[in-house]
Order: sequence, then C-alpha cells, then structure tokens
Amino acid sequence: MLSRRHFIMTSAAMFSAPLVTPAFGQQSNWDAWDAQVTPAGYVPGTTNPWGFHDRFLPQLVEANPSLLPGDIHVDAVARYLYHIQDNGTAMRYGVAIGRGGLYEPGIYTIARKARWPAWTPTAAMIAREPAAYAQFEDGVPGGPTNPLGARALYLYVGNRDTYLRIHGTPQPWSIGSRASSGCVRMVMAHIIDLYDNVDTGVTATLYAAEGGIGSAT
Repeated sequence: MLSRRHFIMTSAAMFSAPLVTPAFGQQSNWDAWDAQVTPAGYVPGTTNPWGFHDRFLPQLVEANPSLLPGDIHVDAVARYLYHIQDNGTAMRYGVAIGRGGLYEPGIYTIARKARWPAWTPTAAMIAREPAAYAQFEDGVPGGPTNPLGARALYLYVGNRDTYLRIHGTPQPWSIGSRASSGCVRMVMAHIIDLYDNVDTGVTATLYAAEGGIGSAT
C-alpha cells in the first residue's frame, strides 16, 4: 500500500495532452465565470468565505526531496492535494474525495486538461443513482453550476480514460469530506490557481483513504 513513509514531510502534519475545449461550452464566458467564482480580494492562503477549516486553504509546505517536481499526490486521509515544486516544497490544497467505495487509489497520468469543461455522468453513475443522474445523460455544458467546475484534470491509466478527475466544485462546503462519485474536488479558486501550473503527462498518485499517508506511522 502506498504509505506515508515515502510522501510529504511538513510541519502541518499534525492536521493530519492538449488543452481540451468543452464540447458545447461558451468560451466567451470563461473569463467572466472565473471572476464570478473568485472571491473579491482573493488571497489564496487567507481568503475563506466558504467557511471550512483554515487548514484546507492553500499553503506552501516542505516536501520530501525524492518526489518529482510537477507531480501531484493526494492524501485521502487528511484530504490534502500536494503539487510538488522544484525547490523541495509543495503547494498543499484541501480537497474532497469519493464517498464510500467510489474513491480509487492508484497511480495515474494527467493526460488532459480542460477549462470550464462540459460534464456527462457515466453509465455506471446513472445505473447506481438514476434519480440523481439520469436527467443529465445528454450532458451539462460548462459553467459555474457544472459539477466539474472551473477546471478539470483528467486521470488516465496508459491510454485509458478512468473517468476520474481532479476538478473544481460548485459545492465548496464539501471540502474536507467524502462527497464525490470518485473524483477529487477542489474549491474553484484553488483549482484555477493549480491548473496553470500543472503540465499534461505528469503523474497523480492517489493514496488509500484508510491507512494511507495521513495515518500514524
């Protein structure tokens, strides 16, 4: 099991392809939507109109020097996403992860990126919760109420799309919880910050939700 032993070292541990244009999004609205979901006077490390614990705000922390700059690591226990920098540090963000057995730990490649992406529930989601998802089977255009939010990073294994995403959410109150249908959720303003600094082709490691890197060693 992927464990804390080969992951992030931080003083805060006590809290433990090409850009893809949406199929039917409205690109002319993207800048306006960015402004709509970014709080006035936004300062990443202090702005918190969402009301969650301040530990989920973006912070620069120390990283294990053996980790590859550019890669992403998700601590499912502590609900943190770490983006490894090239100077021994990492940017840490609060996230929500998949509820129940829907979260899928593993090692993935970020093969695609999208700004204000369209969203279509998978067949499995519709079969599992038809009352919630069947009405969206034809897809939802990009926009501030779209479940993928402002940005999405698409997780692949080889050439296969896993349908797992790291994405924004119109439900920021879910950060720190298990709430999604398997994806990793971030506050819209936070993933806007992250998105421009993530390259396609990098690795995203999602650690186990039980007994993972946020647990005691």
